[in-house]
Formats: sequence, structure tokens, C-alpha cells
Amino acid sequence: MLDAAFKALADMLRPPLRSVLIKSVLLALALIVVIGIALQRVLSSLAENGATWAEQTSGFAPHSLWAAIAWLLSIMAGVGIITGAVFLMPAVTAFVGSFFVDDVADEIERWHYPAEPPGRALSIVTAVIEGGKFALLALIVYLVALPFVLFAGFGVLILFVANSYLLGRNFFELAAMRFYPPWEAKALRRRNAGYVFIAGMFIALFVSIPILNLATPVFAMAFMVHIHKRVAAKRVELIERTQ
Repeated sequence: MLDAAFKALADMLRPPLRSVLIKSVLLALALIVVIGIALQRVLSSLAENGATWAEQTSGFAPHSLWAAIAWLLSIMAGVGIITGAVFLMPAVTAFVGSFFVDDVADEIERWHYPAEPPGRALSIVTAVIEGGKFALLALIVYLVALPFVLFAGFGVLILFVANSYLLGRNFFELAAMRFYPPWEAKALRRRNAGYVFIAGMFIALFVSIPILNLATPVFAMAFMVHIHKRVAAKRVELIERTQ
């Protein structure tokens, strides 16, 4: 598994994947910025409206004080969004990665496994739907774990375990769907759930590193192509033994 991780890291920097990496990073960054701006405006508006309501309701403090409170809350919301971007990256990664499944997988299979039959390209609709589902799940997990992160710190562990499962499952199934129907790819993942979960821990660790995590979609897809190849080889060996 370590060998697969090192190969994926090296593959990211080779010329054929360098352009894909740049596009992936720019798309992930743009998505984070858009989400951040939208959330900041919503939270700033809520803070301003809340301060206005409090001023009109209480009537015991000057307008300047409530305006200062609204400004402070807006600043805190902005800082919180920047911090939260680190935790939102798994959701962004799952979604962004769905656009580059075949770009990455084709190159990894051609370079490392030239003697084996190449996978079939996934339709962009299928890839985006699968990536979108996992992005939504990752977002829900983030919202559930957020109170524990803020008040107990235990949420960091919850997020790491959840991200290991979700990201490992997402990218493994995308890699496997190039060779099997969706139901069979999911069944293959379930039969190797422990192995895929441990592989997912590598992705969860990668996505937890600020700045570097913008490259997670390419790393995760390259890594899981290698992992799928190992799982598929074991599957073939098992079938041959039973015959």
C-alpha cells in the first residue's frame, strides 16, 4: 500500500498528469472560493440583521455598539469559513475528482499496466452523480462532527475515520467502475472493505494537509487505480483457485 501511495505521488508530477493536476487544483480552489464567498455573505447578512433586531428589541445600547458587534461577528464568520475550508475539502475532493476519473486512470493504466486491458471510460454523468453523492455525505458528516470539533476535539478523529471510509469508498468504486458494472464494483469494495478503508486513510491524511490538499483528487484517483489493480489481481487468483 505504501508502494501504491509513493507511485501515486510520483505520477502526479509526471508531464501527462501535470496539466490534469493544474486543472484539478484550479477547479477545487474556485469551488472553495465560491462556497466561502457565498457563506460569508449569508453569515454577514445574518449577523447584521440579528444586530439590528437586537438593537430595536433591547433599546439599551447605542447603534454604534450593535454595529461593532455585527462587524465583529462578520469577521469571526470569515475566519471560521477559512478554517472550515480545511474540513470541507473532502466534499470538494469527491466532487472535483469525479471530473477527472478517466484522465487520471487512463494515464496510470497506460504507464504502469500496459499489458493489461484498459478500463472503459465512465460517462461524465455517472462520475459526477457518484462524486456528488459522496460530496453530500462528506458534508453531512462534517456538519454532524462540527460541534465535537469545536467543543471536544473528538470530532477531528470522527472526521478522519469518516473521511477514510467515504473517500476510500468513493475513489475505489470510481476506479472499479471502469472495469465492472456499478453493482459489481460496489460488491468488490464491500468484499475488501477493510483493505479499502485502510487505503482511504492515506487519502484522509493527504486531504488534511492545507494547500497540498488541493491536489487530493488527482492523488486519490491515481492511488486507488493502483489499489484496485491489486484487489482485482487477488480476485482473479481466487477465481482460478476455485476452478
